[in-house]
Amino acid sequence: MSEKEEQDQPMNDGHPKPAMREALVAAAFELFLERGFEQTTIDDIVSLAGVGRRSFFRYFPAKEDVVFPDHERGLADMTEFLESGTGEEDPVRHAGDAARLVLRMYAEQPSFSVQRYRLTRKVPGLRAYELSVVWRYEHTLAHYLRGRFAGRPDGPLRADVVAAAVVAAHNHALRTWLRSGGESDWVAEVDRAMRFVTDTWSERPGGAGAGAGSEGAGAGEEDDDVVVLVASRRAPLWRMVQGIESALGEPRQIRRD
Repeated sequence: MSEKEEQDQPMNDGHPKPAMREALVAAAFELFLERGFEQTTIDDIVSLAGVGRRSFFRYFPAKEDVVFPDHERGLADMTEFLESGTGEEDPVRHAGDAARLVLRMYAEQPSFSVQRYRLTRKVPGLRAYELSVVWRYEHTLAHYLRGRFAGRPDGPLRADVVAAAVVAAHNHALRTWLRSGGESDWVAEVDRAMRFVTDTWSERPGGAGAGAGSEGAGAGEEDDDVVVLVASRRAPLWRMVQGIESALGEPRQIRRD
């Protein structure tokens, strides 16, 4: 048996050696950065990694998959976390906490994550692949939320919209962190993003604002006046807003965190 064939052998439990997988990823990125993604072949990668060609396909179905080697784990962690809920927690916040796991996964390897971000910006095919990965996260969140919103007339719609909002907020926080070269405070970025989603969509009193460092609804404030607006169902939204402002006596600005 040749040395390369010995390296291709799985461990006793039937699973390939983790070090081999890491070697393939390291070799691939070294070549991608040196030659470019399009110019690098799978044969180039396995040659630099010092393993056989079949070792590559044991881990990665295609060259694109080696750019995103951690997403299967991220998806599994998210799914496990969502299923660990008791059913009593705020579903919107629980979905947001699940998304945090994905950003934490990126933050575990800041240099690699930043390199991947810069690479995907240059290769249209990788951007398209990345969108398919993001869709899987969104689909997983929507599936969980559909179960939690079951029985509501707007349940399926609400689940899909909230899932999309969680993913969009997560991606905003992630891109902000990546554009900083991995130097900014990713925890603060994702906290801010998920607080926005929870404050917008949660129906629980206080929403994400009930946490430490946030302003709870009505905490330490006088009770607000109640304004009742009567308007035609066909009235445009701007006219309703105008009516509310008139009743309050002055225009109000929308608060932005």
